[in-house]
Amino acid sequence: MNSPLALSAEFRKIVEEHVDRIIQGIESTLFEIMEKQKITPQEVKNELDSLQENFNVLFQKWSLEILYTLLLKKTSGFGGLKKVLGVNSRTLSDKLKLLQMHGYIERNVQTGPPLRVVYTLSSKGKNTVLLSLPLLYYSTAV
Repeated sequence: MNSPLALSAEFRKIVEEHVDRIIQGIESTLFEIMEKQKITPQEVKNELDSLQENFNVLFQKWSLEILYTLLLKKTSGFGGLKKVLGVNSRTLSDKLKLLQMHGYIERNVQTGPPLRVVYTLSSKGKNTVLLSLPLLYYSTAV
């Protein structure tokens, strides 16, 4: 098992201040929208329920690992992802198709020779990975 990322106390404080500011902004925006548009808690619940399919995709084994790898590498071919992640070909192929189908990644075919397929994060994928970083941070916070 990987050890959690160790952050200095100073850096941890900076990260927490930024995350707190973002969370407060999201919270105030949500309440402002609910008030102005007269949205009920039940309507919010229904909207959140519609996210279930996306959460199911993201929390499957390898999904977030693939997205984080593409965030760090910018682009990667199938073989590069397979090597970094240590996943078998069939599983990686299935996950890439699923992530592409849900709009998290883009598959670009580069004509050759040789023919090469390169994967990159879509805007949705990049934003999703960046939004999940506070969850990762808080899950390892002491």
